[in-house]
Amino acid sequence: MSARPPRVLVLNAGSSSMKLSVVTARGAVTDSWDIDVWDGSADDPELRGYLGRLAGGRDRRPDAIGHRVVHGGSTFTSAVLVDDDVRAGIAALTPLAPLHQPRALAGIAAAAAAFPGLPQVACFDTAFHATMPARASTYALPAGWRERFGLRKFGFHGLSHSYAARRAAELAPPADPAGFKVVTCHLGAGASLAAVHGGRSVDTTMGFTPVDGLVMATRCGSVDPGLVAWLAAEDKVGLADLSRGLEHGSGLAGLASLPDGNGDIRAVEAAAEAGDQAAALALAVHAHRLIAGIASMAAAMNGLDALAFTGGIGEHDAKVRAAAAAGLRFLGVRLDDRRNAGAHADADISADGARVRTVVVTAREDLEIARGVAGVLPGIAS
Repeated sequence: MSARPPRVLVLNAGSSSMKLSVVTARGAVTDSWDIDVWDGSADDPELRGYLGRLAGGRDRRPDAIGHRVVHGGSTFTSAVLVDDDVRAGIAALTPLAPLHQPRALAGIAAAAAAFPGLPQVACFDTAFHATMPARASTYALPAGWRERFGLRKFGFHGLSHSYAARRAAELAPPADPAGFKVVTCHLGAGASLAAVHGGRSVDTTMGFTPVDGLVMATRCGSVDPGLVAWLAAEDKVGLADLSRGLEHGSGLAGLASLPDGNGDIRAVEAAAEAGDQAAALALAVHAHRLIAGIASMAAAMNGLDALAFTGGIGEHDAKVRAAAAAGLRFLGVRLDDRRNAGAHADADISADGARVRTVVVTAREDLEIARGVAGVLPGIAS
């Protein structure tokens, strides 16, 4: 290993895109590339081209590789060095994350081809929530179902929640770090909350799948399971249509019913400002669920010291933050309007004297993945 700081190539595989970056243990980004439309294969020309350029440039080569893998199930509860058994384990979880697991494996294969022999580490979005107590992760379902099918709350966005919680503690230093209670709000097209007590996840809003919890761009969030069973009974709605509707036709898109089926909150806000009543209702439902969810997460910790917003909406939508804070005054959340409106990058947007500190945190899953790599390969942290 050279005298320069060790570098980690991070592959963040999404359901249709790929984000790549090379970062140091101290957080410096030395290279990056986004593939907005990725075919999901290891042979994608843009992916192969970028990895080839890194491999061919002596000053650009990484020292290790880290991957975001959405689902670790009950098998993977921490970052692990990739080998054949780990690949097989990731593949076995494909039914629980069919859009993501194969793409993570494709990223692993592509990196192995470009950098043979270089260590690769898999970092799991579900792993952060493995610390949830049984009272939070257990569904009140028949024991036979739970044991046979492995039914439990897994939670997602763990890499983002973990980073946001640590960064919040830096932006709003607690008097007692071991007792620090923060609700992290990862708000984007997909959205979830986490109750993080002393750096450990003790509850979260997503469950066995990422459909549960908050109202999202196209996902419904929490609904009465009896309603779903009723729709499925006697083929009122076919199973394929039911699954597609809950995942891709609900949320803000289903509530606002914009002509193009758009679930982007910016489009919904614009429609509401133009007088669209359905769009206004969509925003009201979104805010109501967000406020109730944050309060629930605070209750899981018996208190709240800080509130952290991250993700595309959490970082950039001051209206969403303001609406949430307005409904959480009883917990001690108060924002400074000027700070909230002008927030960019990492910022404290609390009103002076607010009992609960509110911060905006730039999402840095790449740093959290690099941290996971360093935990598996200690030499990378040097």
